[in-house]
Amino acid sequence: MGTNTLARGVHVPLITPFTEAGEVALDALERLARELLEEGAAGLVALGTTAEVSTLTDAEREAVVDVVARVCRERGAPLTVGAGSNATAASKEALAALGKRPEVVAALTLVPYFTRPSEAGVLAHFAELAAHSPVPLIVYHIPYRTGQELGARTLRELGALPGIAGVKYAAGGITADTVALMADLPADFAVFAGDDVFFSPLLAMGAHGGILASAHLATGAFASLVEAWRAGDGARARELGHRLAALSATLFAEPNPTVVKGVLHAQGRIPSPGVRLPLLSARAGSVAGALAALDAFAGRP
Repeated sequence: MGTNTLARGVHVPLITPFTEAGEVALDALERLARELLEEGAAGLVALGTTAEVSTLTDAEREAVVDVVARVCRERGAPLTVGAGSNATAASKEALAALGKRPEVVAALTLVPYFTRPSEAGVLAHFAELAAHSPVPLIVYHIPYRTGQELGARTLRELGALPGIAGVKYAAGGITADTVALMADLPADFAVFAGDDVFFSPLLAMGAHGGILASAHLATGAFASLVEAWRAGDGARARELGHRLAALSATLFAEPNPTVVKGVLHAQGRIPSPGVRLPLLSARAGSVAGALAALDAFAGRP
């Protein structure tokens, strides 16, 4: 599948801001979406796991996509929407609904979780989805959450399917399978880093970009890292990549997106740091640590 609609660079999987009363703060979401694009994000992702999508009602999900689609339409930015589950038939229905939204260039779709099908079953699942989806699919490979490991060969087979445009690669590190995959990618198959602290190494290996919760903060620096690797400025890229990895580590000190939300609230960008159960808001110390890391990062050229 061609990747011409998948812009290189950093795509931000948007949080869902809540009011103090726990309602979705759509005005804050719109402001945040605009800010991120202005600061250098290549595109936005709505209804990813960072959005706490499993805790949103159907009406809230629709409202979130309405807001983000409007911003992307006005700014000419690509929008990816999270859609799909571990049920193939239900995933086909969720993907079909994206056809009514012209701003959506791709769907971010998890590898089936909990049921842990065989790798052949994963291939069959995505072949069925891709054959019916109105938009290209980005496979979300995150085995430490799905319980499903996929080897480089299977990922290449997925990438060769018509309708599969790329992968959000969050395997928990750089492994032999990572090296094998990046050394032999299918034609026009985009790899987006999904583990924030490993963003720079994957860019060095040829990744297309990243889908990174950390890029809610220091967005321009994450965009600059992509450009540094693309320009062949290894010295600059390594130095910036190490600093951004350290910042990302503080933002994942507690379950995502709790620390990110705490920092955004401290900056006055969202009305509350609130999350929905079963998540709990990040502890004050974790937020303070991330703010200190952000200040230290901003204080260096």
